[in-house]
Amino acid sequence: MQYAALGLDVGRKRIGIAGCDRLGITVHGITTIIRKSWQDDMAELRSLILERNIDTLVIGLPYNMDGSLGYQAKQVQKFANGAAKHLGITVEFVDERLTSYEAEEIMRSQGISTRENKAMIDRKAAAIILQQWLAIKQQSIK
Repeated sequence: MQYAALGLDVGRKRIGIAGCDRLGITVHGITTIIRKSWQDDMAELRSLILERNIDTLVIGLPYNMDGSLGYQAKQVQKFANGAAKHLGITVEFVDERLTSYEAEEIMRSQGISTRENKAMIDRKAAAIILQQWLAIKQQSIK
């Protein structure tokens, strides 16, 4: 199976973005978009989609710890639905609870300051989101 997906960790200030190889074996952080406006965000995403020939955006949905959808999750859904229409692309959601925490723990274990590298946290969280999605896809094939 071939994968043409980007993982997104959508926040109010930044959007972490990760990609994978076509076989879905390796995942890596690509960039972090500093959010300015809807049009600027969409232009940067469109550029990445075209450059990498992407057909799916995998977006982390920040459920509350009790499994409910809070304010931020609804904002992410609104963003995702708007992006799907604006960019003409498929959007899939992954539960992203604790991905930023996991990204921070990875960075700390590597001796990287989390305080000075917020954009890196977002990229690593996006990579974790994309890895989770790939694992789900690969499980469904078996």
